[in-house]
Amino acid sequence: MSSAPRRTPASPRHALIAHEAPGDVVASRRGEAITAARFVSDVARTAGALPASRHILNFCVDRYRFAVTLAAAVTRGQVTLLPPTTTPNVIRAMRDFAPDAYFVSEDAATQVDLPRFEIPADDGPLLAFDVPMIAAEQIVACVFTSGSTGEPQPHFKRWGALVADIRAEAKRLAVGPGHTILGTVPPQHMYGFESTVLLPLLGGAILTSDRLYYPGDIDAAIEGAAAPRTLFTTPFHLRAWMESGEAARIERIVSATAPLSVGLARAAEERTGAQVLEIYGCTEAGQVATRRPTESPEWTPFDGIRVWNDGDRAMVSGGHVEEPTRLMDIIEVTSDATRFLLHGRTADMVNIAGKRNSLGYLDHQLTAIPGVVDAAFYLPDEEEADGVTRLMAFAVAPTLDAARIMSALRERIDAAFLPRPLLMVESLPRQLTGKIPREQLRALALRALGGKR
Repeated sequence: MSSAPRRTPASPRHALIAHEAPGDVVASRRGEAITAARFVSDVARTAGALPASRHILNFCVDRYRFAVTLAAAVTRGQVTLLPPTTTPNVIRAMRDFAPDAYFVSEDAATQVDLPRFEIPADDGPLLAFDVPMIAAEQIVACVFTSGSTGEPQPHFKRWGALVADIRAEAKRLAVGPGHTILGTVPPQHMYGFESTVLLPLLGGAILTSDRLYYPGDIDAAIEGAAAPRTLFTTPFHLRAWMESGEAARIERIVSATAPLSVGLARAAEERTGAQVLEIYGCTEAGQVATRRPTESPEWTPFDGIRVWNDGDRAMVSGGHVEEPTRLMDIIEVTSDATRFLLHGRTADMVNIAGKRNSLGYLDHQLTAIPGVVDAAFYLPDEEEADGVTRLMAFAVAPTLDAARIMSALRERIDAAFLPRPLLMVESLPRQLTGKIPREQLRALALRALGGKR
């Protein structure tokens, strides 16, 4: 008697959203509460209209439109590509990577060299409330590294891993039904994607549609949102908000994408009454750990996550990180191996005259000088005639000159790391996340020096 054929276990499935009742509030858009029934209907209507393709680029600025389009693509089995920028060279790379890709945007002014799909209006009738279940193994997104030193590198994200990622974040931040999520970061960035889109959808909280930027917009959004509220932001946006004067009271502020100084975190807590936290993560692994800078410099990994050193390489695995992944940072694990210290990015470390430092630390010291509005150090690829590579720096400081800034900087950093030259500029080419791609700094340096480098 032959045995029955062995059945392959079905992949676990997870709900598209955590909101269980049709009347649960999923989002807030222009002051209007959007229910789970409306969201699911908008997703179904958009999914039915999407073109037959495998890859989509979602450029929606309105976070609700982004979420609907993302969810529609997921239900259709399409992979959302999230490149770091929309510059022509990156779009060419996306077209080479996925020749069938098309893009969506609610802004008619957004034009790239890809087929465009017009999003259906989200004002149709409500459909039957049936939350889609998505296979854990399904690849739903592909996020790319910044490409600042080369071509964008793809990192695929499976639905099950993303669900585990967000559940860990929701638990750590105590976010759930009734909580309002605000953000200054775009949804196309990994941090914004996880924390301002997936966290409210998979944590049962309330997504807000506007991407905040100006301090007045942040204050107005906080004051118009239901408590408890969490604002996801960056040190760049947080600093501008704190320097604007009064700031609205809020329960929690979370920062990522760049190191947050203790001084800025303390000022934000005192001004807003918030608990200020930092998230550490990367495109490759997603979110890894959190800390509260005003309490401790140590990072605590999410539940199930392990961070360790393998020789001179920092590694992470466990939890939602499906396989051991290298971290492009220098870490120091504590004696009990449950926490770690962060000493800067590997690529940011500079060695001059036998002395080591990080560009992040130097940036912090430069921007901490009173009167410096924005600043960045840059390490050219080319060596000088004497075989030594010298740092450059750019500063936005309308009330100061280079000599006064250099005088203040000498009191803060070793002479070996003083910039030669320090260039005064009107603004820096920051992305919406507050980051500055290395290629943009190089271009700025070439323009400032008349093409000599």
